[in-house]
Amino acid sequence: MRIEIEAGVRLFVDVQGPGLLPDGPRMRELPTLICMHGGPGFDHAAFKPGFAALADVAQVIFYDHRGHGRSDPRPPEEWNLDTWADDVVRLCDALGLVKPIVLGQSFGGFVAQRYLARHPAHAGKVILSSTSHHMGLERKLAAFERRGGAHARALAEDFWLRPSMQTWHAYWDGVRSLYNTRPPLDPDAGARTLIKPEILLHFVAGEKQQMQLLPGLASAQCPVLVMCGDQDPVCPPEDAQEIADALPAGLGELVTFAGVGHGAWRDDPDAAYAVLRRFITQPL
Repeated sequence: MRIEIEAGVRLFVDVQGPGLLPDGPRMRELPTLICMHGGPGFDHAAFKPGFAALADVAQVIFYDHRGHGRSDPRPPEEWNLDTWADDVVRLCDALGLVKPIVLGQSFGGFVAQRYLARHPAHAGKVILSSTSHHMGLERKLAAFERRGGAHARALAEDFWLRPSMQTWHAYWDGVRSLYNTRPPLDPDAGARTLIKPEILLHFVAGEKQQMQLLPGLASAQCPVLVMCGDQDPVCPPEDAQEIADALPAGLGELVTFAGVGHGAWRDDPDAAYAVLRRFITQPL
């Protein structure tokens, strides 16, 4: 379904599981988990079907960021972190959601970090998964070289410094297999993703180059779980450590998964979903 979050702006939204469950003589309310996908330029498909595993502990809401996937097309001046972060609040207002658990994966984690900075009292909890707080190019290049040698480093350097359709296709074809440490459980998952490379290239060539999200994390007012794989080349574990260190004392928790790449549930789903279930269900 498409939900209007402001005049003329509709986001594609999908829901997994009920918000209320029969529990003896009463209805028990489940927390709401809002899942923000990676990219930019991708859609929510990568969360499916795996995140259905969490529908017994939370009502899971997937959506495509403004301009992405099946959401309404929007002009490039709206392709920025401030707008995407504010859309979390707009979407919650439209759906009547209070104190959601907001999960940002990769680029979705950039959005979640900006959301924490701009709306620090809005979320009940936040999950920052396989994400970074800056470009961190040298760190990325070193990680790609460790995973795939000099050729992988060169492809990554060419794309991140000179983003174009040509360098993007060479990069994605050449290093996508290095993002993770095991073959995909669902080999058709990538084909189901709707990609709008114009949004990706706009962001990488622009806002991504000077992105600095650490200062805003000091504003956080809710528990924040930071998840990373120790073999992630594009959002290296050093970035996750710095994100966790920047959070207010007592609010941040860092979980690092050994032998895991980008998106812990892709390489170690049992461990990743166990951590997510525990964080979702733990009392505030």
